[in-house]
Amino acid sequence: MSDAFLSHVTDTLVQIEAEGLYKRERMITSPQGGEITVGDRQVINLCANNYLGLADHPALIAAAKDAMEPKGFGMASVRFICGTQDIHRELEQKLAQFLNKDDAILFAACFDANGGLFEPLLGPEDAIISDGLNHASIIDGVRLCKAKRYRYLNNDMNDLEAWLKQAREDGARHIMIATDGVFSMDGYLANLPKIRELADKYDAIVMVDDCHATGFMGPNGAGTPDHFGVAVDILTGTLGKALGGAIGGYIAGPQPVIDLLRQRARPYLFSNSLPPSIVAAGIEAIRLVEEGDMLRAQLFGNAKYWRAGLEKLGFDLLPGEHPIIPVMLGEAQLAQDMAAKLFDEGVYVSGFFFPVVPRGKARIRTQMNATLTKDELDRALAAFGKVGKELGII
Repeated sequence: MSDAFLSHVTDTLVQIEAEGLYKRERMITSPQGGEITVGDRQVINLCANNYLGLADHPALIAAAKDAMEPKGFGMASVRFICGTQDIHRELEQKLAQFLNKDDAILFAACFDANGGLFEPLLGPEDAIISDGLNHASIIDGVRLCKAKRYRYLNNDMNDLEAWLKQAREDGARHIMIATDGVFSMDGYLANLPKIRELADKYDAIVMVDDCHATGFMGPNGAGTPDHFGVAVDILTGTLGKALGGAIGGYIAGPQPVIDLLRQRARPYLFSNSLPPSIVAAGIEAIRLVEEGDMLRAQLFGNAKYWRAGLEKLGFDLLPGEHPIIPVMLGEAQLAQDMAAKLFDEGVYVSGFFFPVVPRGKARIRTQMNATLTKDELDRALAAFGKVGKELGII
């Protein structure tokens, strides 16, 4: 490798560091949970996607262990060659039933699911209208597709309708509206009732990435469509957040759609099958979620308590009803400094800044967990108050 290229890469890293945008990783030496051990310190964890606290749940750990003896460690193959076991289909069918869809198809991650969704279903004669704040995986998936691309302003239904009209005027054969169910940097919910209304008006398909909703949003925990009581056509999601926090993604939808994806979705065709232990734990996670009214009540009770505490301290919060509660700070370095000082006080959070969020919109994104206790939340609030005053934020 040439010195010139390595010098270029090094200069880029130096620039990232100078702008206060360099991301560092801390080594966790305990299971994921409401409190974790980092090095030799125990800290309250407020930045995991472990909404229901299932990442270290004994039932999931037992299910994963129990699957390895009869099913093995890994599949060493892709699904259509020799990588499908009975439990893979069992999990897909359980996901479909839980989400009220005909069928589902598993991927290594939801990034792969979104990356493989659009290209097999839509061609140059079609159009995709994507929310401007959609997850990077949707953006990348759309780029791989030859359909015409339109982007509407985040959750702006007037702008969405304008692009729907434009797509129809441009002669689109099929139109797909693509949106996150929950915009993860802000905790905002997509306006699915209005999106459904507009989709019906303009004969469009609705696709929702529900990674930050499956398992806890809605009366049955089935995500944002369940929360709003509306039907969407295609759902993508993950096992890596509320459903156990491991890895694995899926697409759920009409049978012909899933059948075609099984034939042509490239991340599915060219990636190893999920390991049996992950699949078995995913099946158990759905069982727990279906019986999880108490966990969901605890999660939203914690979110309400935490939000009220931060507001009382005087922090600038984004409004919302989701367990993602961002503390807005503005500058990247301030977010980094606050995260570092909070860690010193025994609270684990991460600063979010460009390119994850727009420049000038840096924040600490706090996330609630059903297993956090009031004592832990009170200790975390005390730390936020102390650090916020030290840094002149409140």
